[in-house]
Amino acid sequence: MLHVFDRAFGALIDGDPAAFRVKFRKMAASAFAFYRGTACLFYADLDGREDPFLDERTSRVWIHGDLHAENFGTYMNADGKLVFNVNDFDEAYVGPWTWDVKRFAASLALIGHGKALSDDTIASLVAAYGAAYLDQLRLLTDKTTPQEAALTLATTEGPLLEVLRRARLQTRIGLLRSETVVADHERRFAMSGGAFELADDVKATVLEAFDRYLDTLPPATRQRPDTYDVKDVVGRRGVGIGSAGLPSYNLLIEGNTEALENDVILYMKQGQTPSVSHHVTDPEVRSYFEHEGHRTVISQRALQAHADPWLGYTDIDGIGQLVAEVSPYANDLDWSDLNEVDTITEVVEYLGRATATMHAVADEESGHTLVPFSTEDAIRTAIERDEEGFITSLVDFAHAYGARARADHAIFVDLFRNGLIRGL
Repeated sequence: MLHVFDRAFGALIDGDPAAFRVKFRKMAASAFAFYRGTACLFYADLDGREDPFLDERTSRVWIHGDLHAENFGTYMNADGKLVFNVNDFDEAYVGPWTWDVKRFAASLALIGHGKALSDDTIASLVAAYGAAYLDQLRLLTDKTTPQEAALTLATTEGPLLEVLRRARLQTRIGLLRSETVVADHERRFAMSGGAFELADDVKATVLEAFDRYLDTLPPATRQRPDTYDVKDVVGRRGVGIGSAGLPSYNLLIEGNTEALENDVILYMKQGQTPSVSHHVTDPEVRSYFEHEGHRTVISQRALQAHADPWLGYTDIDGIGQLVAEVSPYANDLDWSDLNEVDTITEVVEYLGRATATMHAVADEESGHTLVPFSTEDAIRTAIERDEEGFITSLVDFAHAYGARARADHAIFVDLFRNGLIRGL
């Protein structure tokens, strides 16, 4: 564990040990929180394992890289539709498709254990996820498009529909009121919630990087020149468990009119090295990306139909940066509200569908050459060789790795509290 942590986090801990003390204290709170923050450990454990559902094609597809039960939520797509889908593509890469479904299945076992569900109930939930995944693949290979299969206000029920409805009630002006102030008839960032002023030279560097970012936007996004006028820039602290120690900035821009309620908040953050990349040695994959910001954006565009129109990339001092909108319509699924088995099963089936749709988007039609074949056809063929074996192996993995993660969590807590993690 210490070796894996040092490779994944060592340089970042050296740069900002305080951020990692916060990150690790959050991870210490529960086995699931620990699991969320340790994709590096997960892939180190998976590396080299035989998998009958992988072949030359299915070992090389676009994957999310950190697919756990809390990496799903709402967003407003480029067509103006609210969609419930996978989110947070910081770990996305090209690799074996089963690594995504296994990572989700183990997360479900951890959530189920935390809710005191029986092993049989956890098994039924994982099986429901796997069955829904395959059913969605069949639907998509029968020429239903990913857009038609999307989880929207019109196609969901139960808790997911409620998440989408709450997102629909959120507004841009509500976000702006929480993050900004208006003074002298102009909007500026409020110095609260982890925002801080930047030195003039740092601000100038961020603005130069922003100018380079504009060249990476899709042509359809560029509407009028003053849309991209920057009104204010601040630094930002406390951006998630996975982004500890990474520089982050917020930019306030004009938006598509001069009305103050149409201002847009973007974030710019340093791309991180995905854990999967340490275990996928294909040189063509490694050489495809300019830097980690470029990789994150290209991967998200491949995996997400009609992605955020503000999604782009840049660099600061040669280090890749991801840029995207701080969406006013983002709303996450709250697992603390899900306690009835029937309700959880309904949600899990939707998440299986969302996972399959994500994998189906990212193939030869996504505009990228790394995966020059139909992903959904290849994965469906691999599963249908042994459907029962697929479900059984997913359930067995969820139980085994859930137990492993709980044991590792206890080890981690003792290492951390006794000062045995280097740099902390």
